[in-house]
Amino acid sequence: MLSNQKKMTKSKLFLTAFLVMVMLLSILGRMPAIAIGAAKHYTELEFPPLLKLDLPEYTRFQLDNGIVVYLMEDRELPLISGRALFRTGSRLEPENQVGLAGLTGTVMRTGGTSQHSPEQINQLLEQKAAAVETGIGGTAGSARFSCLTEDLTEVFGLFAEVIREPAFIEEKLDFAKQQWQGGIARRNDDPQSIAGREFRKLIYGRESPYARTVEYETLNNISQADLIDFYGKSFHPENMILGIVGDFNIKQMRSLITEKLGDWQPSSKPVKPPLPKVTQAEVGNIFFVEQPQLTQSYIQMGHLGGKLDNPDYTALSVVNSVMNGLGGRLFNKIRSRQGLAYSVSAYWSANYDYPGVFVAGGQTRSDATVPFIKSVQEEIERIRTQPITQEELKQAKDATLNSFIFNFQDPAQTLSRLMRYEYYDYPQDFIFRYRQELEKITATDVQRVAQKYLQPEKMVTLVVGHQEAIQPPLSSLGNGMKITSIDITIPEPS
Repeated sequence: MLSNQKKMTKSKLFLTAFLVMVMLLSILGRMPAIAIGAAKHYTELEFPPLLKLDLPEYTRFQLDNGIVVYLMEDRELPLISGRALFRTGSRLEPENQVGLAGLTGTVMRTGGTSQHSPEQINQLLEQKAAAVETGIGGTAGSARFSCLTEDLTEVFGLFAEVIREPAFIEEKLDFAKQQWQGGIARRNDDPQSIAGREFRKLIYGRESPYARTVEYETLNNISQADLIDFYGKSFHPENMILGIVGDFNIKQMRSLITEKLGDWQPSSKPVKPPLPKVTQAEVGNIFFVEQPQLTQSYIQMGHLGGKLDNPDYTALSVVNSVMNGLGGRLFNKIRSRQGLAYSVSAYWSANYDYPGVFVAGGQTRSDATVPFIKSVQEEIERIRTQPITQEELKQAKDATLNSFIFNFQDPAQTLSRLMRYEYYDYPQDFIFRYRQELEKITATDVQRVAQKYLQPEKMVTLVVGHQEAIQPPLSSLGNGMKITSIDITIPEPS
């Protein structure tokens, strides 16, 4: 009996194995044939040209009260999201109230409205897996919402209510201040953050709206009345650009927007304050932040950059590609060949309406600090004075063009770009002009802009590290550079 059972078990196992083999052969038979041969080097791979990209269809209109609206349908999922931009920013806050804009943007949402308490808003949104958020950054204010299609009317109503009727409850202001105070207390914990923060102060100036930092004292100077006043100066319909994308009907959405926002009255005294002026604060020389616990140095070196509307911006983006990335000059020489860096980069960055920075640097062990700085300087000088090869040009342009497609990953991203162009008064086809210009860039163009815009004589160098461990010392860089220590002690409130 036992022997018969063993035979039956073996038969079943054999039958199962046979069926699995038949299924595998069947699947493999349907797969396309794979050519077997030597693997090609990545430089030998050929790819078809990028497809032409067109903007998705969208609708733009303006309400009578001045609100500019962009609508873009996307029926793939039953979701709707929207974003509003407001002409404001922390660069407009008083010097003795740094943090006012950020607090206003936070408490605008957390502080409830004239119709709903913060707890009621939170509960309503949680029940619908929806979101409404607000914030104010350096150059703009924003408000966002997201929800299921079926919840649009109620969620958009809350979104409009938060924008138009914030209560700025003092309890929530106090809580937001406590969070900011915690951030101040911890701001010197991360050496990379120290380097970025202090480098911006060297470039723009310690008191510049583009570099100053929130302190305990400036937070103490901010009251509930200040939030209400700052909000009242900027949050008006004529200062608002609204974009919505998702599963909706254009006509019905337009009607909803008009119902919830159309009766919002524009300001009787619209004010457009001038933008802060920008000049480079420090030129040349070396600055040092002592952090004795570190075994490596964090380095940033550079000077004031430019804006996105610079006619040479496209060629400068190719300079960035030549210098950076896995195949870039800095990575190949300083990290791979010389072994001097954990990370290294150099970018001529730009902003929409005020100058950005050219910044080079990275992280290296303490005893490699001076060789690292010299090597970065050499590579900057080399791209300024020697033409790049045609191979480098091709690789840089291909990398830039191939990354171009990521500007259009989804309709929401495209709509956000259109809104930014409107906000900063750029042409709506700016991104396409960029691609057209990029395809025409030559090696001569690259050297010309590198020589013009990368300016070693204006570069300021910042090192965050342990001075005793930096051997040879920073003074060995020579050229009569002055080395100045920066005190990053956090001021206590008076």
